[in-house]
Amino acid sequence: MSTVAKIIELTSSSSKGIEDAVESGIRRADSTLDNIESAWVQDIKCVVKNGKVAEWRVNMKITFLLK
Repeated sequence: MSTVAKIIELTSSSSKGIEDAVESGIRRADSTLDNIESAWVQDIKCVVKNGKVAEWRVNMKITFLLK
C-alpha cells in the first residue's frame, strides 16, 4: 500500500515569539487534522507598534498523511 500526503498552508501569530506562533499553528491544525508529519516555516513577519515588535506571524505548510 502506498502512502499519500497532503499539504495545507496556514498563517499563525503570537505576541510571545516566533516559536509560539509556530506551535500555536501546529496545535490548531492538529485539532482538525490527523497524522501531521511535518511543518515548513516559509515566512516570518512581524507587526511593529511604537517602534517595538507587537506580534510575530509565520506562514507555514503542514504535511499530513491521508487515511
